[in-house]
Amino acid sequence: MFRIYLPLVVLLCTCAPAPETPSPTAEAAYFDQTGREDVVSGGVRMIPVNTPSGEFRVWTKRVGNSPRKKVLLLHGGPGNTHEYFEAADSYFPGAGIEYYYYDQLESGRSDHPGESTLWTIDRFVSEVEQVRQALGMDADNFYLLGHSWGGILALEYAFAHPDALKGLIVSNMMSSIPDYNRYAQEVLGPQLDPGVLKEIQDLEAAEDYGNPRYTELLMKNYYTEHVLRMPVDEWPEPALRGMEHVNYDVYLAMQGPSEFGIHPSASLADWDRSGDLDDIEVPTLVIGAEHDTMDPEHMEWMAEQFPNGHYLYLPDGSHMAMYDDQERYFAGVVNFINTVDETEGVE
Repeated sequence: MFRIYLPLVVLLCTCAPAPETPSPTAEAAYFDQTGREDVVSGGVRMIPVNTPSGEFRVWTKRVGNSPRKKVLLLHGGPGNTHEYFEAADSYFPGAGIEYYYYDQLESGRSDHPGESTLWTIDRFVSEVEQVRQALGMDADNFYLLGHSWGGILALEYAFAHPDALKGLIVSNMMSSIPDYNRYAQEVLGPQLDPGVLKEIQDLEAAEDYGNPRYTELLMKNYYTEHVLRMPVDEWPEPALRGMEHVNYDVYLAMQGPSEFGIHPSASLADWDRSGDLDDIEVPTLVIGAEHDTMDPEHMEWMAEQFPNGHYLYLPDGSHMAMYDDQERYFAGVVNFINTVDETEGVE
């Protein structure tokens, strides 16, 4: 019996063709983890950041692999988290873009030292530069996308470190807080029901920001018109989750009590870089939306001030246009990144 079957087994094993090594695919290249120290954690790294108050750690998470297209996402707030950017998961992988979620110090999964002296633009710019260096990005591949407060931070980073960038994306953020406040007070405010506006203003004058009525008025009458144009019970889960995790102390100190303009006592109240935009020579995309808390005409004007500026207008979008005008938003961002990459690749 063994003398009969054994040769057959040997024959079968000898004659079967050797398996071919599969050809590399775009998918395999995108998820290539070779040499990555963050593999064991699924792309997560806690990056040490030096500050005037000591060393702390900030949370980052990498998705994908691309030697030429790496995007660092700067969330808004200040004091928000990376979470509402998770819509990028539906678009960036298919475009071959490597991207990084990142919670700024005092936000989300990063350290929370509770030290208000660190809540300054210059200190946050220093943090972004340390994160960039730790992640190994440079002018050959580094795109910085800042949304809302993250747009301020992205602009200030570009002023401070122009040689580190390949491309800059300023999403839903004007270049002047005084102009932003005028737009909120003179254009958007009068669109509210007069009784609603007065009640909001009375609550703000009393600094009764924790009053549930204040939140109710803003969400029902302002946020669903100019922040995210969907009924609140239909807001995407990452957007709701992100709002639940806002560090309100940082937000109140730097922004004020709400998205209805920036409070005069907030540290960002006088920020204005409108006269300096022509100093940024790196390719820059400005994203404006018709229903935004930010003036879309100002955003278009900004794009014209940059020597290499581009404008993406979103007719159905509001402040969080990555949700309410999502396909146009991500198509525009991907197209900008690919165009810069192709242009930069021409000798």
